[in-house]
Amino acid sequence: MIVVTDKSKCNGCHACYNACPKHCIEMKADNLGFLYPVVNEVECVNCNICEKVCPILSDRTKNTHALQIGYAAYNSDEAIRLESSSGGVFTLLAEYILQNGGIVIGASMKEDNKGVHHIVVDNINDLEKLRTSKYVQSEIGNTYKKAQNALKNGKLVLFTGTPCQIGGLYSYLGQDYDNLYTQDLICHGVPSPYIWKKYVEMRETQFAAKLRRTNFRHKKYGWNSFALLLEFSNNKAYEEINPKDLFLRGFLTNLYLRKAVMTVNSKPVTDKLILLLLIFGASEDLFLNLMIRKEHRLYGYIPIKEYSYLIKSRIRWYIKRFLLIPH
Repeated sequence: MIVVTDKSKCNGCHACYNACPKHCIEMKADNLGFLYPVVNEVECVNCNICEKVCPILSDRTKNTHALQIGYAAYNSDEAIRLESSSGGVFTLLAEYILQNGGIVIGASMKEDNKGVHHIVVDNINDLEKLRTSKYVQSEIGNTYKKAQNALKNGKLVLFTGTPCQIGGLYSYLGQDYDNLYTQDLICHGVPSPYIWKKYVEMRETQFAAKLRRTNFRHKKYGWNSFALLLEFSNNKAYEEINPKDLFLRGFLTNLYLRKAVMTVNSKPVTDKLILLLLIFGASEDLFLNLMIRKEHRLYGYIPIKEYSYLIKSRIRWYIKRFLLIPH
């Protein structure tokens, strides 16, 4: 039976929650809104499946660094790039999966914009819900189960999330699937859902309206000086660049990040294809996505361009800094 006594040893990935055959694990929020598993001891049969699928307790990770290759890529559709947090590569990947009868699972703002959760998308029109960064930890819910059911039915699945969430997915699945594609990112850390909820309530009081839309990386002031944009039901809007906004400043200075994300090693638990996206500046006015991948079988249609030695050097720096050095 899984019992969390040290919060720095639980990243809230939901693997145990999805795996429990008796459905006796509930994810409960602490005072900062971070979710942790709580077992109903009366219904628990002590099968220990929850401990076996936990990527931290089971240490099921593999070192696959030797297989990684870096590419710079971006979406050639300028409108999509402007709607995206960086180069719009996620949209290309997701469209390919959907056009081939698959599903895409990723983070979406909740209807009231006071939280983030993972949802399943099966049509291109709903992709905009998954586009752009969300600087709040997303609730996985039962999406690991939904991904597994789709995989067993032969569907292509693209699952996107933080490294902890992708690690939790692979640990939950317990096997590799040729029809599974995962995309994670270089993660600064996940901020408190409670702090975000209180922040939204403060802004709603300030603007005397409900929050209708959130964009954490609005590009009005450029690609480097991104801003938080909040649009309200009375057609008013709040926008502020990241160093000046209270929530973003607290996030970027690590005031309310989940402890486990900062301490736990989240290496992958599979040697199959993993795609990692991060943002890096090629110039003052152009941002791209860096892709770290292992096989040449899905992304041939993506516009890949060879850049200068400076850009290649920067790619190598990111690989060394974030992927090759144990952490």
